[in-house]
Amino acid sequence: MDKREVLVKSESETDPKYGCDPEKRSIPDLLDYGIVNIDKPSGPSSHEVSSFVKKILKVEKSGHSGTLDPKVTGVLPVAIGRGTRIVQSLLTAGKEYVCLMTIHEDKDEEKIRAAMQSFVGEIDQLPPVRSAVKRQMRRRTIYYIEIIDIKGRDVLFRVGCQAGTYIRKLCTDIGQKLGMGAHMAELRRTMAGPFDESTICTLQDLTDAHHYYESEGKEDKLRKLVQTVERGAGHLKKVWIHDSTVSSICHGAYLNLPGISKLESRIDKGERIAVLTLKGELVMAAISQMTSEEAMKKDKGLFAKPDQVFMQPGAYPKIKAKE
Repeated sequence: MDKREVLVKSESETDPKYGCDPEKRSIPDLLDYGIVNIDKPSGPSSHEVSSFVKKILKVEKSGHSGTLDPKVTGVLPVAIGRGTRIVQSLLTAGKEYVCLMTIHEDKDEEKIRAAMQSFVGEIDQLPPVRSAVKRQMRRRTIYYIEIIDIKGRDVLFRVGCQAGTYIRKLCTDIGQKLGMGAHMAELRRTMAGPFDESTICTLQDLTDAHHYYESEGKEDKLRKLVQTVERGAGHLKKVWIHDSTVSSICHGAYLNLPGISKLESRIDKGERIAVLTLKGELVMAAISQMTSEEAMKKDKGLFAKPDQVFMQPGAYPKIKAKE
């Protein structure tokens, strides 16, 4: 992952009278604008798990990011309330899985390792017959493959990959490379964008925490499980804007350079980015129109076009920027 630096373009302070530090939101606000990292069990569909979360938390809407097959377990981010809009930003985020693959004939361990490493980098995949997308060749990137253990014909490995990569198909392709059959025996997702197993919770954990909150009015357990919607944009590079810029952005305005207080390095033109207030609140997801380097060299110009506005108008007042 590229190391990002925060580049200060124009020093600015935020007025404490407006907005709110995302980590200090009330439980009702989190339930209307949050995200839960569910440990999906084997059996139910991802849609069913999302529906369970909605019922447990008694919210009007829920939506999940990155569908897992019913038998697959692991990281399933479920957004709730108005937070469901963050799902679009998560769909394209990289994923990580731990997979148990079974090869159909005995093979030398070194040949297995060599064959698997040959798939690191760009690969062409034809989605499986039973898939939710059109069956046409697609190019995907495998970031890494780490073999955890090999016992006989069973190979346990960790794989980091681009969104939309089919691990079941990767296993069959590895089998072909080895000159024999191979299939995916078990699969668990361990990471989806900014979410990993360190913040995962079961449906039972969520049920207990919500009951504890409703029956005793204690927030601590539920607050640990319901994360801010900003966490769902954690994988995007960030730009922080002046208080005086927030209102116009909430109404759909483009982000121009004078509105920026600071930004992260390594932003590329055409990249999806997160635009935040100086308190760290997510204002919008946007498409950058220039690089970080260009932005630091110029005083005027269009920096980003809105893709999805998250913050509701009125959270910050219309403020005339100081000359």
